Amino acid sequence: MGGPHWRRVLATLGNGDARIAYARIVLGAAPADILPEVKEQRRNRAIAGLLEAGLVDQSVSGELVASDSIFRDLLAQQPHRQPRMGLDRFMRLGRIERYPANVAERRELLARIAGEVIAPGEKLSERQVNERLLSYTDDVVLLRRYLVDFGLLERTPSGSSYSLAK
Repeated sequence: MGGPHWRRVLATLGNGDARIAYARIVLGAAPADILPEVKEQRRNRAIAGLLEAGLVDQSVSGELVASDSIFRDLLAQQPHRQPRMGLDRFMRLGRIERYPANVAERRELLARIAGEVIAPGEKLSERQVNERLLSYTDDVVLLRRYLVDFGLLERTPSGSSYSLAK
């Protein structure tokens, strides 16, 4: 494996002895002050874990120093996010992140949501519509208004129920 791995770093820091040793090394403690309260075998195991994880480096003289590059190296390993395509550009984790500025794309997004929220022939109260739209946005009033304005959702004249437009 090339370079440090985030799981190994977190697992190492999850160990109490290693975490204390790392903190003391970061603060520049002398070797004798790194975990003097534990047995030598435990101390050596904690330091070995820090070295293997790449959190600390050992100089030629044997001095332990915190790695200057460990976190930068870990961040550089993160894969670049693939650009989202189509209507997914406007959604994040199944919720509307932003509405398309392009009217045709906005209509397409709204049509998809309307089709997912209400079945053909189904009649819902405003409250039921709001509950279903809540999974897409916190601003259900705006989304419901868009669905009506774009002719995707019909409201009875009394405003008591909604259904998909025919």
